[in-house]
Amino acid sequence: MTVETEQSIEHPPETLPQLGPVVVHLMKGVVYKDAMETVWQDLVLLESQVRDYVQVMGLELILDEAEGYAYLHQSESDDETKKLPRLMQRRPLSYPVSLLCVLLRKKLVEADVGGEETRVVLTRDQMAEMMRVFLQDQPNEAKLVDRIDGHINKVAELGFLRRFKKTPHTFEVRRILRALVDAGWLMDLNEKLKVYLDHATTD
Repeated sequence: MTVETEQSIEHPPETLPQLGPVVVHLMKGVVYKDAMETVWQDLVLLESQVRDYVQVMGLELILDEAEGYAYLHQSESDDETKKLPRLMQRRPLSYPVSLLCVLLRKKLVEADVGGEETRVVLTRDQMAEMMRVFLQDQPNEAKLVDRIDGHINKVAELGFLRRFKKTPHTFEVRRILRALVDAGWLMDLNEKLKVYLDHATTD
């Protein structure tokens, strides 16, 4: 007498989503769906486990599937006895870098209002032109361009701009800027730009 039993199908261990690599990538910075597809897929599958894991370290997973990005945020506690050492270092942005972030965020707002194109693509020259009016007069044009290039590169390093490989002077504005420059900023965005302009004329 023989009995047929249903055999379970086992996946090779290397194909199963791994929690460790996902958390390591998140600890290193922002995880983008279009840049790390395998890590992103594992993250979505392991979302609850990742949240539980990083919560032990006082971190919160910010995951936006619609926009395709995820990052870790250090939760704040009012209870001094429960505060953990800070893992995610806060880095104050310089005036020009924060200015560029605000200007790029405004471009995202304009794109959202227009509703025609979700991606915002800008050239180095376009961003330089956006910043000129807010920067202190620089008689040496070459030095001004170099400075602006440095600010653009810094924003790209922070993950808010994606440089196109075939056209290195062309960038896509990453929509994670919506999380950095939130709705509170948008309420008085024009007022903030006026403050930046006043800073430029008085510095």
